[in-house]
Amino acid sequence: MIHASALSKTFQVHKKSAGFAASFKSLFRREWLNKQALQNVSIDVEPGEIVGLVGANGAGKTTLVKILAGIIHPTSGEARVLGYKPFDRHNDFRRQISLIMGQKAQLWWDLPAEDCFLLLREIYQIPHPEYRRSLDYLIEAMGVKDQLNIQIRRLSLGERMKMELIAALLHKPRVVFLDEPTIGLDLSAQMAIRKFISDYRKENKPAMILTSHYMEDIEKLCKRIAIIKEGQIVYDGGLSKVIDKYATQKILSVAIDVEGQPMPSEKDLKLAHVQGVAIDGNIVKLNVERKNTTTVASSILKNFKIKDLSIEEEEIGNIIEALIRKDKK
Repeated sequence: MIHASALSKTFQVHKKSAGFAASFKSLFRREWLNKQALQNVSIDVEPGEIVGLVGANGAGKTTLVKILAGIIHPTSGEARVLGYKPFDRHNDFRRQISLIMGQKAQLWWDLPAEDCFLLLREIYQIPHPEYRRSLDYLIEAMGVKDQLNIQIRRLSLGERMKMELIAALLHKPRVVFLDEPTIGLDLSAQMAIRKFISDYRKENKPAMILTSHYMEDIEKLCKRIAIIKEGQIVYDGGLSKVIDKYATQKILSVAIDVEGQPMPSEKDLKLAHVQGVAIDGNIVKLNVERKNTTTVASSILKNFKIKDLSIEEEEIGNIIEALIRKDKK
C-alpha cells in the first residue's frame, strides 16, 4: 500500500552569521549549507496497519510524511503510495489519501463545521447517500453533534481537532497520514481521539502512519514503530521487541504499611540490584535491574510489611530516547 525505497531529501539553508559585520556582509553574499533531512529511508506499510514514526525534533518525520503525501519531492529514491508517485499529485491519488497535521488547520475558520463538510463533499465529489452515511458515522463516533453549527474559530482546540479528523476521513481514504494529531490537547481529548483512531482503523482498515511526541499515542495505537535519527531509520519493527531488547529496568511500586512499622528510609530500601529509589508518602518506586526483579520483590516482602506491590514496565518514552541516543551500529 505504501512503499518508500532509499528516499533522501536535501534542503539548502542559509548559514546564520555571527556579529553585525558578518550579518551585513550576508546581505550581499550569502553562504548556504546543505541539510540532509532524510538519508536512504525505506519503509512499507500494509492495509490495516498503523506504523508509529518516532524521533526527536528535526529527525525527519514530517519530511517523510510530506514526501509520501506528495507535498514535497524527494531528492532521490522512489516513493509509491497505492501504486502512484505522490508528487505527480494525480487526482485519483489525492482522492484516496488524507493528511492530518495537528499544527495546521484545513477547515475554513469563519464557517461552521457542517458547511465545511458540504464544501468538501463537492471537492471530493462524494455521492450524497455515501456522504450522509460517512458523516453520520463520524459525528456519532466523535460525539460532536451539538457543535456542527458553531464557527470553527469558536470551538475549543479539542473540538476543532475532532472536526479536522471528520473532514479528513469523509471521503474514506485508503491511506491516512497523522502528523501529531493530539498535540496541545488535554488528556480527555487525547483519549477520545486515540480511541476514535483505533476504532476507525479496525473498521475501515486504511494504511496509517502516525507521528507523535506523546508516547501514549504510540503505545495505545501502534504495534510497529519506525525510529528516525538524523534522517535515517535506526529501528523498524515491533514495539514489544524494543521493550524486550532495550528496557534494562522494571519499576516496583510498593505501598508500605506504616501502621505496623516506621517508614523505611531511602538507605533502607537501596537493596542489591536496586538502581533508584523515589518515595512519595508511603508509596515507594524502585528502579530494578530487569533480570533481578523477582529477587528484589522477594527481599521487599521479606524485610518490610507492605499493603501492595506491583511490577511495571519502564516508560516507553525513556526506552526510545535511550535507543535514539545510541550511535547507529
